[in-house]
Amino acid sequence: MPIETIDLVIGFVVTFLAAVVQGTIGMGFAIVSVPLLSIIDPRLAPVPQLLVSIPLTTVMAFRERQHIDFKGLSWILAGRIPGALLGLALLKAASESTISLLIAGSVLIAVGALASGIALTRSRSVDFATGAFAGTSALVSSIGGPPMALLFQREKAATVRASLGALFTVGLLITLVTRMAAGEITGLDVKVAAVLLPGMGLGFWTSTRISGRLDESKIRPAILILSALAAVALVVRTAIA
Repeated sequence: MPIETIDLVIGFVVTFLAAVVQGTIGMGFAIVSVPLLSIIDPRLAPVPQLLVSIPLTTVMAFRERQHIDFKGLSWILAGRIPGALLGLALLKAASESTISLLIAGSVLIAVGALASGIALTRSRSVDFATGAFAGTSALVSSIGGPPMALLFQREKAATVRASLGALFTVGLLITLVTRMAAGEITGLDVKVAAVLLPGMGLGFWTSTRISGRLDESKIRPAILILSALAAVALVVRTAIA
């Protein structure tokens, strides 16, 4: 059964809004789009967001490349590899309903961590462990940003956007290669991503016009509340399905 046109239109709009969020505060694309699109049609997420996120994070990193903080980058990325393999094992063992619950759980954990205001103390072991957790979460739900955002919680906005953009780009490539090797990316995933990609581009372009003008202290709580509500709705939908 093909995906309804109206669902693809909604997916385009959600992708646009999520790209605006990511381009403005440095993260949030998957945490906003994945639970919402999973509710609309499970075929809209999470793999299409993985495919669309790679060009988004690449241009983000390039846009503010002079602000990238390379400290600990290698340890975080090293952790993504075993994390991705663990995520693949979970994915292979999970049913569609279990994956929906894993997505919702990833969102709620991320929201709780970000809302707590916790900033992790950087060290090689912390960077590696955070990268591993992000790799597992990204493989299963395409949501790998919040753990790494905790590492950069106290940095300036430009440093956060640029550094996370660089980390996400390489980390997402690791996730993509792992999924491809395991045959966990379908032709439909690619087609959906192609439909959503212009929405991402338009959203990123919009973010370049408004970045720095918005009060992030007011934006972030609204994003977290929306994401949490979407995750709860996804749990309810899965429970009654």
